[in-house]
Amino acid sequence: MNKFIPTVLLLSLALACTNKDKKMKNYKWPDVKAPVAEIKPKERIIHGDTVTDNYYWMIDFKKGPDSTQVVDYLKAENAYLDTMMSGTKTLQADLFKELKGRIKEKDESVPVFKNGYFYYSRTEEGKQYSKYCRKKGILTAPEEVLLDIDELAKGHPYYSARGFSISPDNKLLAYGVDNVSRRQYTIQVKNLETGALLKDMIPNTEGDAVWAADNKTIFYTAKNPVTLLSEKIQKHSLGNEADKDPVVYEEKDKSNYIGVSKSKSGKYIFIYSQATLSSEARVIPANEPNADFKVFQPRVKDVLYSVTPLADRFLILTNWKAKNFRLMECPLDKTDKENWKEVIPHRTDVLLEDVDEFKDFIVISERKNGLVQLRIRNVNGSEHYIDFPDPAYTAVTGSNPEYDSKTLRYIYTSMTMPVSTYDYNMETRAGKLLKRQEVVGGYNSEDYVTERLYATAKDGTKVPISLVYKKGLKKDGKAPLLLYAYGSYGHSMDAAFSSNSLSLLNRGFVYAIAHIRGGQEMGRQWYEDGKLMKKMNTFTDFIDCGKYLIEQKFTSPEHLYAQGGSAGGLLMGAVINLAPALWHGVIAQVPFVDVVNTMLDESIPLTTNEFDEWGNPKEEAAYHYMKSYAPYENIEKKAYPNLLVTTGLHDSQVQYFEPAKWVAKLRATKTDKNVLLLKTDMDFGHGGASGRFDYLKDIALNYAFLFSLEGISE
Repeated sequence: MNKFIPTVLLLSLALACTNKDKKMKNYKWPDVKAPVAEIKPKERIIHGDTVTDNYYWMIDFKKGPDSTQVVDYLKAENAYLDTMMSGTKTLQADLFKELKGRIKEKDESVPVFKNGYFYYSRTEEGKQYSKYCRKKGILTAPEEVLLDIDELAKGHPYYSARGFSISPDNKLLAYGVDNVSRRQYTIQVKNLETGALLKDMIPNTEGDAVWAADNKTIFYTAKNPVTLLSEKIQKHSLGNEADKDPVVYEEKDKSNYIGVSKSKSGKYIFIYSQATLSSEARVIPANEPNADFKVFQPRVKDVLYSVTPLADRFLILTNWKAKNFRLMECPLDKTDKENWKEVIPHRTDVLLEDVDEFKDFIVISERKNGLVQLRIRNVNGSEHYIDFPDPAYTAVTGSNPEYDSKTLRYIYTSMTMPVSTYDYNMETRAGKLLKRQEVVGGYNSEDYVTERLYATAKDGTKVPISLVYKKGLKKDGKAPLLLYAYGSYGHSMDAAFSSNSLSLLNRGFVYAIAHIRGGQEMGRQWYEDGKLMKKMNTFTDFIDCGKYLIEQKFTSPEHLYAQGGSAGGLLMGAVINLAPALWHGVIAQVPFVDVVNTMLDESIPLTTNEFDEWGNPKEEAAYHYMKSYAPYENIEKKAYPNLLVTTGLHDSQVQYFEPAKWVAKLRATKTDKNVLLLKTDMDFGHGGASGRFDYLKDIALNYAFLFSLEGISE
């Protein structure tokens, strides 16, 4: 149910000056009959509450008597969408060309040095995927192409490769492949000296492989084939059959996610098990792959922690007696929390988010007033912060695989600043820009304005809003505005550049991000105030942000649009039930809208992992609260805004039947004549298309939908 956030690119200024004035009086929607899903009532009885679900039959397209009917219904909805949007085919094609035209097709990432090699990826003109490469020692050395994803992806509608992991001797590459879009990866191993694939194939994994120091042992995370839960850590020795791989750890608590990783120093291998409210780590030396994993600190209710090894001690980032987390340390041989000593204390106004270790420095990612700060701390205790110029921005540490380094790689972007990669000398405090995302066709940040505003929520809480628009915008309530948010899992939605969004801005749109509760922008309490029995704050915050933007004359209900995906799609479903007249149009991408039924079914992927986020509806209080906001449960006979809903047939995060049922029930219940469209990608899953251009077709559709409602013809 985790997020998918669309990216966004830019248009030439000449086009910008003409496009926003080219309006059509009204887009004429074709007069065709929408699909009508068959009603097959099924009762749900729990806690003395009886609910009739007329569309429960859509739940499985793979088996059972309704499987053909489900696929036929989804195809009928796709055909209906194609007919309704037929008048925008040229516009969609032009938008796709426009979006694609801003991408530098032949490009190369900034090289990263690790263990004697420079690693980078590059793309070629007209190609959808990347080539992963390296050079030995110096950048003028001959190039080795480790993986050519364009070649590997041939013949596959979807292809994803991830988890690239080089053996310590630099001779082998392990990586995971998913060509179905269910996030079930098969780990493969390539001999980089001969170019041949080894016979080792490890199916149904998370895709990430961790090498032991012996260059022949791999640790990986195995998934349950039905629920797709990460439930076992297994050990594979090259040459052995994967089905005989021993289990080194099995997670018994189905609410926990697990994974395996290696420390930057290369000395330790960690197994992590974490739920929303508690965590546990296990560790072995990387040069002892057959050792038993030792528990670092046994899990304790409501205590989260992560471990960062230094040469002579462990650092622990934890919320133990510290809601916003604090940094602690302990000896290498005494890891129980009774031996933890405080390094950076808890602060009520600063959230500690991450630690990146180096031999002589640690870099602490903090969040204050909703914005990330990078704090550089020398092992001798001196420290400083890196300065960032914009009112709202994203700053994150980049790829820093070398432990013995004085250089920090970090990434910076804002709503007007393209993604920029810097190297920062932590000793001299000198920064160097290595690369800034190029926007083909030209882009001048001075032509756009970004602001950070605060809306007042119904309970008096100040909610940040980041927004961007073309300079010269008249704040007279007539501008179209697209408001985006996520608001779940403590995921902070920071302000960042999106070249796709220039197609909105250059046509007069304002683009805004509401940093609502349920995220973690304003600290841990911000998250806790937007989940479980306080989840309604997420939805009312978003509504109040929309109202505030109207009050400030950025837009009006006739021109206000909303967009969200996955858990953000739940947000879209909730706000159109709570305040349908506030929005002219809404885009709900892979929306998690059938909350109660999904959380009652523990065979559905991710359900048990999510109990600490949404609650367990088998508990009566949680059931009734969840039911009070669940979009599918609360559809009423009333007018709803124009809606575009998207899903993927193979989605493992939010299964296709949630949006399909939601649309069917909306069609049968709503009283308006506004547009309601459902698009199902029959080949893809949660993240849409895998190619770097194909996904732009979905963005072109989204924008064409908005422009049609707004009367923009090109």
